Amino acid sequence: MNPLFIFTIVFVVFLFSGIRIVFEYKRALKFRFGKYIKILQPGFRWIIPIVETIQTVDIRVITINIISQEVMTEDNVPCSIDGVVFFKINNPEKAVLEVEEFSFAITQLAQAALRDVCGKVELDTILSKREEMGKNIKAIVEKETHEWGIQIMDVKIKDIQLPENMRRMMANQAEAERSRRARIILAQAEEQAAGKLLEAGLQIDKSPSAIKLRLYQTLSNIAAEKNSTIIFPFPEEVLHHIKKEDPSKT
Repeated sequence: MNPLFIFTIVFVVFLFSGIRIVFEYKRALKFRFGKYIKILQPGFRWIIPIVETIQTVDIRVITINIISQEVMTEDNVPCSIDGVVFFKINNPEKAVLEVEEFSFAITQLAQAALRDVCGKVELDTILSKREEMGKNIKAIVEKETHEWGIQIMDVKIKDIQLPENMRRMMANQAEAERSRRARIILAQAEEQAAGKLLEAGLQIDKSPSAIKLRLYQTLSNIAAEKNSTIIFPFPEEVLHHIKKEDPSKT
């Protein structure tokens, strides 16, 4: 076999084996004999086979779940809390060279921070101020990861699991609170209705015609049932005559 042909085949294979494609959302760290050389930008790239290697890093926002952590709150309530961390690599060089397995390191930091933050506050604070708890956890994690060229975008508390007896107590408390609010609203409505009735009574007392109209309206409502008999022992005019002669008798 022609040596030149063999050399050509080997050379072509050598060239093709060094081709690398770096995607737009990634950066590639180039190493030569294990020594860091530079960062390769997106596009078509070529490295020297065997001599050089690359390690790619995703620079998009990455999500890591914080597995459920057993936490004892300040008021001695045991609960399980999980969350999620959003982070982004701003410096791929530091993220790879400064820490081993940065994703695992961030997870461990977030778990420790979650236990630390939630263990220093009462349960009511955790339930009502999740956003604030997330910001406190973020501040702790971000302080460590800043040196790694990693930016913590946000930390969210997803779920809080309470013991069964605690859930029942909270449900009873919520029911009692709803009942209290309903009684207050009903009392306010009764107070407003009584005020309106008083105003209407005072207004009717100022006009005899209004009293008569109200009487007729009441009789009309009673007669609508068609099962009642209304008897006046004396004409209505007698009432007005008695009222004029002796108001105290009415």
